[in-house]
Amino acid sequence: MFARIDHVGVAVEDLDAAIALYEKTYEMELVHRETVTEQGVEAVLLDVGENHVELLAALGPDTPVGKFLAKKGPGIHHVAYQVTDIDATLAALKAAGTRLIDETPRVGIRGSRVAFLHPAASGGVLTEIVEPAH
Repeated sequence: MFARIDHVGVAVEDLDAAIALYEKTYEMELVHRETVTEQGVEAVLLDVGENHVELLAALGPDTPVGKFLAKKGPGIHHVAYQVTDIDATLAALKAAGTRLIDETPRVGIRGSRVAFLHPAASGGVLTEIVEPAH
């Protein structure tokens, strides 16, 4: 069902400070920066092997990441898995009784199609599935 880990999402309070940590200390290359208004975040992708770390800064306190930061503070927000056909994957998960946050995909970073599974259905981990833009 899942092809590979696409990225690990990390909620941060200070995006520029987090970028500095990951670039300078961890020697990861920043490969993309984008504001995803629909999800209420400014996000960056840093390469780590064939995968990414996605740093997420909230655009406001009432956004999902803003609420996460207020409740839990900075840290791992979600794990994202790459799929080849997000519509088929969502249909299979729904048929299996998996609790979904998104029953239809939405637009993610770099024009990808994404959907989230409820943490209650994923062992307490917010799980994102990603179909990369072609």
